[in-house]
Amino acid sequence: MADPGSYLLVIESERPTGIEIGALGERAFDAGHYAYAGSAFGPGGLSRVDRHRRIAAGDHDVRHWHVDYLLGSAATRLVTVETFPDRDIECELATALGETGCGRVDAFGASDCDCPSHLWGPTGRSTLRDVAASLGE
Repeated sequence: MADPGSYLLVIESERPTGIEIGALGERAFDAGHYAYAGSAFGPGGLSRVDRHRRIAAGDHDVRHWHVDYLLGSAATRLVTVETFPDRDIECELATALGETGCGRVDAFGASDCDCPSHLWGPTGRSTLRDVAASLGE
């Protein structure tokens, strides 16, 4: 079993697109970089990130979480992943992303907490790196 922890996925929408996000329905995504804050404290721990990578590569078709639909779209690509082993900072990451002033996709990935969203963007990739670095210390 991999260590538990939190993670940040940086995803690029290469062009404006609409994507059906499970129960959230159709959502519009402008071109640009998005950041998704997640956590993996259940069975498998941070091996969940490997599952996200397989979906982004087209090697896994099962969609379980909101982010799976985004990663599985032909219009997006997984740019980078930051992991925070043994740290439960998913909502802190989401809050820090919200403080950057970038947009959000309402209710995305936040069905089990009080955050307005766990997906923020589009914004510049350097902004997302700064957020990850500040919480990684």
